[in-house]
Amino acid sequence: MTVKNIFDVASSAMSAQMTRLNTTASNMANADAVSATRDGAFQPMRPVFETIYSDHMGRDGLATARVRDVVPLDREPGKSFRPDHPLADEDGFVFESTVNHDEEMVEMLEASRQYQNVLETVSTLRTLMARTVKMGQ
Repeated sequence: MTVKNIFDVASSAMSAQMTRLNTTASNMANADAVSATRDGAFQPMRPVFETIYSDHMGRDGLATARVRDVVPLDREPGKSFRPDHPLADEDGFVFESTVNHDEEMVEMLEASRQYQNVLETVSTLRTLMARTVKMGQ
C-alpha cells in the first residue's frame, strides 16, 4: 500500500459522501413540493454505493466506495385537499412529496460525519508525512 493509494481511497470516499450530501440537500429542497399528478410528486433520492477494491480482487484489503447510481425511493405520495392551489386537480387535491425531514437530517448528519472522518484521516497522514520528512533532515 502506498501513500498515493491512501489518498486515492480517501478521495473516492469523500466524493461518495459529497454525492450523499448533495442528494440529501436536494431532497430537503423539494420536501414541500406539490404536484397535480401522483407520478409528478417528488420522490426522495438515495445514492447506491458499491465497493471498489484497488487490485480488483481484494487481496491487499484496500477498498473504497463509489456511487453506482442515485435512485428514487418507492413511496406513495401524500394527497391533500387544497382546492385553492393552482396545481389542484378537478377534485381539489394535490400530491405531496414523500420526503421525511427527520430521516433526511439523520442522513445529512451521518454523511457529514463520514466526510469529516475521511478528511481527518487525510490530515493526519499529511502531518505524519511532514514529521517523517522533518526527521530525515
